Amino acid sequence: MGRSGHCGRPVAVVLRPLGLGDLLTGVPALRAIRAAVPDHRLVLATTAALAPLARLIDAVDEVLPARELEPLDWTGPPPELAVDLHGKGPASHVIVGDLAPDRLLTFDSPGYPGPTWYADEHEVHRWCRLVAEGLGVAADPDALDLAVPAVPPPLAGAAVVHPGAAHPGRRWPADRFAAVARHLAGRGHDVRITGGPAEAALAASIAELAGLGEEAVLAGRTSSLELAAVIAAARVVVSGDTGVAHLASAYRRPSVVLFGPVSPALWGPPPRPWHIVLWHGDGTGDPWGTELDPALARITVDEVITALDGLLHLAPSGGSPRACEG
Repeated sequence: MGRSGHCGRPVAVVLRPLGLGDLLTGVPALRAIRAAVPDHRLVLATTAALAPLARLIDAVDEVLPARELEPLDWTGPPPELAVDLHGKGPASHVIVGDLAPDRLLTFDSPGYPGPTWYADEHEVHRWCRLVAEGLGVAADPDALDLAVPAVPPPLAGAAVVHPGAAHPGRRWPADRFAAVARHLAGRGHDVRITGGPAEAALAASIAELAGLGEEAVLAGRTSSLELAAVIAAARVVVSGDTGVAHLASAYRRPSVVLFGPVSPALWGPPPRPWHIVLWHGDGTGDPWGTELDPALARITVDEVITALDGLLHLAPSGGSPRACEG
């Protein structure tokens, strides 16, 4: 008999307190865990900042705020199942192991038997394989959909330009984003520049360079749920290799994604006609680099405009969103 939590239900705790892209690439694995233990209460340990978006994942019953590589604030009885969707080694394995679960699923490392970690595996497929091999259940890597937030989007049908990324090595130059924004506006699209509070100045500078008004700047003015709602209702999204690109995949919105230091074979969108990847690299760049990655620098404004124009000739709804209402 498994150990029980709320209302006598056995509990599964899943660890993934990382960034937005990490959360979203883990969704298919979370759905596979849910399929493997349909009667369990599934608790996702992720960052407090991502908790509102984590609650949009239909496989998740409860969100436990967590910090990367820190012990969990777990006060319940030991779970029946604990899964490390965070990393490949003991630093994260010990966090779920310390919960003393009946069953523990991790990648193989000293003291922790499990499936083998492959460095060249796509992030989505990696975690799907961990669950499929470890729990004996099918895992669909295309099951990336996210529920649409209940909050009304600040606007619908926007051409979203998202210039930010966590590190400079993955940020395409601001003047090039501005040229793309200017082109989209010239074609009659409602262009909005998105980003977090720390990217508000960058977004404002791009809007100014593109000849757009202050109303075009959404960076720093939306909650995480409002940003998700904007992406879910977007006409098209252009961004670097960052979390918003994964939101576009989750909501099946047409998108152009600019890759530099990291290969799209590891972090790119699923193979759908309405997601276009631009990349001129060899996968040897530094995703945490402090300077613009040379491969990303090789992507031209004309390439991005050509890709966007091609996408905008698709049906007005772009892809076929099938995310459930949340």
